[in-house]
Amino acid sequence: MSSSQSKTQTPLPKCSYPLPNHFHFHHRHPKKKLNFLTLPQKTKTHFTNHCALYISHANSCSKEHQNKTQKHNSGNPDPYQNDALFLQLNCSTGTESSNNQSPEAPSGEQGQDQRESEADYPKGLSTNMWWADVKGALGQRFNFGAIARSARVLTKDKHLALPHVSVPDIRYIDWPELHRRGFKGVVFDKDNTLTVPYSLTLWGLLGSSLEQCKSVFGPDIAVFSNSAGNILQNTYDHDGSKARELEGAIGIKVIRHKVKKPAGTAEEIEKHFGCKASHLIMVGDRPLTDIVYGNQNGFLTILTEPLSLAEEPFIVRQVRKLETSLVNRWFRKGLKPTSHRLLPDGMQCVKHSPPL
Repeated sequence: MSSSQSKTQTPLPKCSYPLPNHFHFHHRHPKKKLNFLTLPQKTKTHFTNHCALYISHANSCSKEHQNKTQKHNSGNPDPYQNDALFLQLNCSTGTESSNNQSPEAPSGEQGQDQRESEADYPKGLSTNMWWADVKGALGQRFNFGAIARSARVLTKDKHLALPHVSVPDIRYIDWPELHRRGFKGVVFDKDNTLTVPYSLTLWGLLGSSLEQCKSVFGPDIAVFSNSAGNILQNTYDHDGSKARELEGAIGIKVIRHKVKKPAGTAEEIEKHFGCKASHLIMVGDRPLTDIVYGNQNGFLTILTEPLSLAEEPFIVRQVRKLETSLVNRWFRKGLKPTSHRLLPDGMQCVKHSPPL
């Protein structure tokens, strides 16, 4: 055999994978969508060969998995049982799927869209999985409803951002005095009010004050948070798992809801407590979310300082600085919060020092 013949490579199998007219050229232009039909012939050949190699590897993986499955069905233990799902997801594309076409295969524009999706992601992998996580994370950092509502507060209803009472944390709140004044229940925010951000355990120093609150108000205590308990689809706690874990950790009911503060009414909270919001106390650390929501729905509002800023995202810290600066400025200008008939003077429920 001559040297030239030895260097001749075995021709690659013809690609039977349904190539779309448009595809994402991942390795060089991950965000640029190219037209396959207008590419140079060299690029078309490279892409077709790449698909052929992938299909060949997928078929070999699929056959290997079938052989292992047959051994397992015949009674032999399957040492690769844990890899079955991986093989199923990553080897489900290829010539087998193209040869065994479904009788209900889509056609036209719908079929083209599906083929484009298959070119980008293997079959069996749902893009909704990672997209739900992305939107949940964004929802934690950006409260788009609060941004829209804040625009009205900043221009017209500044008094809604001013709390009736301001304290360093809940240890400075006189719970017996509030109960004596006629309040029937307490609604807590979660992050930086009872826990540090993204934590599902009570901040250690607040234990005695929370226990006193439970002894005074009994079961009429709840958490209403934009994180835990927000069961809107594609949010941080869409399945309610964070709410259940928090309930087990602190022994307080977490109210499920689908609208983030400050938007929405107090319907879910009033239904839970069985009384009007004017007989309830809203405790939170954010003026433009917790306090605005509480004031516009008739709660007595108590603003606490954040427990920890280290765990907060950068953008949240910047918004918090702006909120604090505006509220302090409005107070200095003599702006007053809306009065509450059960507690005309908010200082009457504030302790001068927390319990030891």
